[in-house]
Amino acid sequence: MMLSSHLKHRFLSELFTSYFLKISTRATSTSTATATKYQQPRNESQSQVNTGILLLNMGGPEKTDDVFDFLNRLFSDKDIIPLPAQKTLGPLIARRRTPSIQEQYAKIGGGSPIKMWTEKQGEGMVKILDQISPSTAPHKYYIGFRYVKPLTEMALDEIEKDHPRQVIAFTQYPQYSCSTTGSSLNAIARYYTAKKKKSQSDKDSQILNDLPWSVIDRWQTHPGFIQAFVENIQKELNKFPADVRNDVVILFSAHSLPMSVVNRGDPYPAEVAATVQAVMESLNFSNPYRLVWQSKVGPSAWLGCATDDAIKGLAKNNRRHILLVPIAFTSDHIETLHELDIEYSQHLATSAGVEMIRRCESLNDSPHFIKAMADIVHKHLQSQRRHTTQLPLRCPGCVNASCEQMRKFFCSSS
Repeated sequence: MMLSSHLKHRFLSELFTSYFLKISTRATSTSTATATKYQQPRNESQSQVNTGILLLNMGGPEKTDDVFDFLNRLFSDKDIIPLPAQKTLGPLIARRRTPSIQEQYAKIGGGSPIKMWTEKQGEGMVKILDQISPSTAPHKYYIGFRYVKPLTEMALDEIEKDHPRQVIAFTQYPQYSCSTTGSSLNAIARYYTAKKKKSQSDKDSQILNDLPWSVIDRWQTHPGFIQAFVENIQKELNKFPADVRNDVVILFSAHSLPMSVVNRGDPYPAEVAATVQAVMESLNFSNPYRLVWQSKVGPSAWLGCATDDAIKGLAKNNRRHILLVPIAFTSDHIETLHELDIEYSQHLATSAGVEMIRRCESLNDSPHFIKAMADIVHKHLQSQRRHTTQLPLRCPGCVNASCEQMRKFFCSSS
């Protein structure tokens, strides 16, 4: 999310305060990599984990007291928000945004439920994997959030202690973006780069060994993932009156990106569109639909059409029955519970004259979705591939050195 570095400091401070208002609330080859060679020595007390699965996501504050720390880490991450004087400006923006963001979390129960849902998903996933893939069992899931505990680095410390025979970085963003999955994978690469430097400077600190890593970097059209959405959409459509049900407009809403990111070649828009296409094919194109983009703020150009503009435009064109589908989010968090449910469904829709608007339930602990997660991991293990063919390809306009370092870590010697 690049902004011109030559803008003056005062303008930047005000711009970023607005620009990241909603993004700050956010609140998914050969066998395995041998890129890391700096593990703790094993001992008999260490658990015998065969396959470790690191579930990667942004995370969200569990209580309002955690909001500042969440925002501070977010605005300190150069991968997602590169700022001039980052160490000074990042905490300043976080401090100024904290009260209003705390108010939003208070309205959805006092905190983000994303950790709770991720735990339920992880528990269900490894239970299924132990049954369908005994040769790679026992499986253990780890949670690595970028901006709240358990942080990615904390999860990596636990993985180092357990020393599984193989580790899979499993992004919980179905569609790849450099600002989401890319940031999480960059954090893993940085962790091991720092660990290697420490090992080289402290001769007694580590015994060198291999920890095989691979990565599930996208899964936007997995059949089980698609079916989980189809079931939730059909269930919600059935709540509309029969005489209007076929005319309900399905708005697939995904978090937007600045056009500066899109124009660098970020694959996210195309991958979200692929998910929408697969869902509508499974629905036999039962309803009219559009892909729209939420959370755009600030004066710069973002990917559109914006979700709120679409709701107002549909109502103006006498299409007053709408179903919102959070197509790029697998678990409920601030952008579904507050932005879609409160800002759009309660306030905006009423003022725009919408007769009936509903929001499709997020996947959360859907049995179909958890089974899909297990199937994604199982097929990844069977394929003996370290990553998709897309991961080694940097965006044509990429200027982030961390992206190159990450690809060396996960994709070297493929």
